[in-house]
Amino acid sequence: MRIALINENSQAAKNGMIEATLRKVVEPMGHTVDNYGMYAADDACQLTYVQCGLLASILLSTGAADYVVTGCGTGEGAMLACNSFPGVICGHLCDPSDGYMFAQINDGNCVALPFAKDFGWGAELKLEMIFQQLFGFGHGNGYPKERVVPEQRNKKILDGVKTLTYRPLIDILHDLDTEFVRGTVSGERFAELFYPRCADEAVAAFLKAL
Repeated sequence: MRIALINENSQAAKNGMIEATLRKVVEPMGHTVDNYGMYAADDACQLTYVQCGLLASILLSTGAADYVVTGCGTGEGAMLACNSFPGVICGHLCDPSDGYMFAQINDGNCVALPFAKDFGWGAELKLEMIFQQLFGFGHGNGYPKERVVPEQRNKKILDGVKTLTYRPLIDILHDLDTEFVRGTVSGERFAELFYPRCADEAVAAFLKAL
């Protein structure tokens, strides 16, 4: 699984710690981490949590990433933004049990974490445990086990609903403010990480043209 990490501007200073913790947990599992930044608070590319949502959609909808880890101060804004765009099923995680149950019950492809609220002493240990529960036991296996059939059925229903209620990403990109989109994909490593893995030629051409 290719996991993309995205940080917005208010919590960008924590990107290095979050990346190190994520890699520590998931790389021994065989997963790969791509860090799309922000890398520091003074980066030239300043991502808002709304842009994190758009970037998550771009990565997931084009196959450039299989999973996105993002967040903001509380995680709420990032979660709402991510779920506003096609191709994303984002959960809001505050503790390790959230991670396990989101993976097993909801089987989403994106998580939004609170990187300021309740993020004090031992925060990296809490993050480590969340990532262990989120990525360490597979996805969509159900919890509790006797609920696996209806939970998997509901996930398929949700996937079907989202294909009807969301427009294609390329149409949305054409209608969004150009500067908003350009700012979203102007991170210093975006081109290096994204274009070799993007499976949607139309989206890639549109973004290159910006």
